[in-house]
Amino acid sequence: MKIICNKSDLMKALNTVTKAIPTNTTMPILKCVLINASSSNIKFTANDMELGIETNVNGFVSEKGIIALDAKLFSDIIRKLPESEVTISVDEKKNVTITCEKAKFNIMGLEPDDFPYLPFVEKDYKISLSQFTLKEVIRQTIFSIATNDSNKVLTGELFDIKENRLRVISLDGHRISIRNIELKDPYEDKKVIVPGKTLSEISKILSGGTEDSVDIYITENHILFEFDENIVVSRLIEGNYFQVDKMISNAYETKVTINRQDFMSCIDRATLMVKEGDNRPIILNIDDHVMDMKISSQIGSLNDTIEIEQEGKPIKIGFNPRLLLDAMRVIDDEMVDIYYMNTKSPCFIRDEAGTYNYMILPVNFVD
Repeated sequence: MKIICNKSDLMKALNTVTKAIPTNTTMPILKCVLINASSSNIKFTANDMELGIETNVNGFVSEKGIIALDAKLFSDIIRKLPESEVTISVDEKKNVTITCEKAKFNIMGLEPDDFPYLPFVEKDYKISLSQFTLKEVIRQTIFSIATNDSNKVLTGELFDIKENRLRVISLDGHRISIRNIELKDPYEDKKVIVPGKTLSEISKILSGGTEDSVDIYITENHILFEFDENIVVSRLIEGNYFQVDKMISNAYETKVTINRQDFMSCIDRATLMVKEGDNRPIILNIDDHVMDMKISSQIGSLNDTIEIEQEGKPIKIGFNPRLLLDAMRVIDDEMVDIYYMNTKSPCFIRDEAGTYNYMILPVNFVD
């Protein structure tokens, strides 16, 4: 095999596929990038058996072939090369030579037959979104997934497709994030749980253009994303997702409309009084169109006040400030509506159009 590519194109491809390289594995082949130049195209592939990524690489195939290379070593070599053309050649003994200007590396490749190829995914069920929409949906929900594996279902997000609507849901036991997307066409109803890791890595690759689309194919066990020159295949998480609709309520006793940026600034100041791992609540006292905020810890205390629009009863309620801040950071509206029932019930942050809905559980506090 012999291929010639620009360093920048190689780095772009490596930065894409290495997102599927596992951090811990006992299988050396999974730490490799597969370079497939068996046709006129050059493809790089990485696969950790749960998430697989394939991308096309700009370049010239001088001699066809295929080889697996240690991803970290290969990436490090390419990164250190001059900004110029790179030639990669492989002999019959899997000896790999990488040359760029006066630099010449010789490394050993691995047997490509041992590499786990991406699973075949039927393309019978397909939905299409703009890359901007998918990237935004992930940004506005991914922070609510669980970070541990005690309940595998919570480490993923529910994709709930019903007619011409896609609803994306994440929850971690303390909060729920919901984004509703209107699709251009109606589709057969389908619900799947997509791993959070997959969505997080896809978000890093997406260009985010409003005119650039991403095609999503769903089967019983896999989900496939196609966009630009990339293919991302992931296993779906098995299991039944929580019945979120039973946790959501439109009833409220108090409604607050607040400037998002001002509210964020107040909460951000409050977090200065909380050490990492400390679950001290921020206490919100809502009355007479004013929200008084208070937080105290071993470090010190903060009292702050912000003017609000208020409907309904006064209420005094406590929250983990970081959960409030996470939700505020991903909302783009200047003014946000927050709904409260009582001190023991969750608050709901939602817009009138129903495009987003964030539920946050309160915490007990001693006044």
